Amino acid sequence: MARSTFALTALTFGLTAVVAGCANYRTTRAEATYPPVGDFVEVTGGRVHYVQNGTGPHLILLHGAGGNLREFTFDLMDRLTDRYTVTAFDRPGMGYTDRVPGVQKGATATEGDGPLEQAAMLREAATTIGITDPIVAGHSFGGIVAYAWAVNGLDRDADVNAAALVSISGVTMPWPGDLGAYYRVNGSAFGGAVAVPLISALVPESLVQDRIEATFAPQPAPEGYAEHIGARLTLRPESFRANIRQVNTLRPKVVALSQRYPELTLPVEIIHGTADTTVPIDIHAEEVLKILPSANLTRLDGIGHMPHHTNPDAVIAAIDRAAARSGQR
Repeated sequence: MARSTFALTALTFGLTAVVAGCANYRTTRAEATYPPVGDFVEVTGGRVHYVQNGTGPHLILLHGAGGNLREFTFDLMDRLTDRYTVTAFDRPGMGYTDRVPGVQKGATATEGDGPLEQAAMLREAATTIGITDPIVAGHSFGGIVAYAWAVNGLDRDADVNAAALVSISGVTMPWPGDLGAYYRVNGSAFGGAVAVPLISALVPESLVQDRIEATFAPQPAPEGYAEHIGARLTLRPESFRANIRQVNTLRPKVVALSQRYPELTLPVEIIHGTADTTVPIDIHAEEVLKILPSANLTRLDGIGHMPHHTNPDAVIAAIDRAAARSGQR
């Protein structure tokens, strides 16, 4: 029995080492294939990765869950730099930005970087690089961070306070039920220590592509998007854990944030597809209209979760309306 126990232990350690080796190899390969494309700014407790280009009023772009700033350098950013100084940030824990200082980061931790804390970290970065009176636009999870940016400004007078807000398929309001077994398991201590390294090491490229197509549905992903976005950056174990924990712990933070929405008076432009099943319009965009008088909603019939790629002209029009309403243009 002792020999059997020893053999099983040795096998377990061997498999663990193989999985860790595969995950480390994929991490190294992802970072070599998709290196930082912008600059870094030091903030309290870490650094923030960003890309900035263009001239005109400041526009900030915040990406969604599982993404990075390449979400915007694929196409949208170049459409805006003729009339805005556009800054796209990697959100905390994603891409090449460090996690929020003080949040637990170990393999068995379950804490997530909340939207208010993410916004505070990015506001510090924006202040340091000279951004003033920005229009803050967020997609999906970036939407709730954009709202947090604006709520953060309710309690302090600062040059970096948002002049206007644009929500692109943004998370805004609390949702019914939970997020299912994927987030529940992977967001647990067991998931962080065991499941995340396995997924990072073993998930095939075909599954990554399938998830991208599912996110765009019912529209197809544009040609070249998968090759540009660097999805493998999110599958690095540390980024994977950060993303899962942020989403898994988000709902109570949205509940608290949404209680302050009626205090917001800045212009808010919302653009949301009626066929979005990732962040459903009836739960988020249509509900926030009931408590936020300054919000204007543009519904895109039959459009899914990625209108900044499938309907960029409509998204740009929403940004331009926000700029005009705030006196930025």
